[in-house]
Amino acid sequence: MNAYKFLGQTHREFVLSKQLLRCGTSIGALIREAEHAQSEADFLNKMNIALKEANETLYWISLLKDTGYLDEAIYQSINNDCTEIVAILASIVKSTKSKLNK
Repeated sequence: MNAYKFLGQTHREFVLSKQLLRCGTSIGALIREAEHAQSEADFLNKMNIALKEANETLYWISLLKDTGYLDEAIYQSINNDCTEIVAILASIVKSTKSKLNK
């Protein structure tokens, strides 16, 4: 949300930042939904979608950097955090799939 505010206030950029806001906030919403999943399969589905949204967030961050809206330092900070989230979600998805396949 801070990146969205920053981009809107300092760069008057609303299209790409709106996409970043949408997919970035959906990650947390999907994880919260997964906390009360109806089954392991439902949990896996929600976490898988969260992983896809996190990956999409990386795309928008990269595009914002490539178009000059994010400088290198801000990009690196946001990218590192998002890359960590992707790795955590990928691990959760992998271990849940393994558990379901046993």
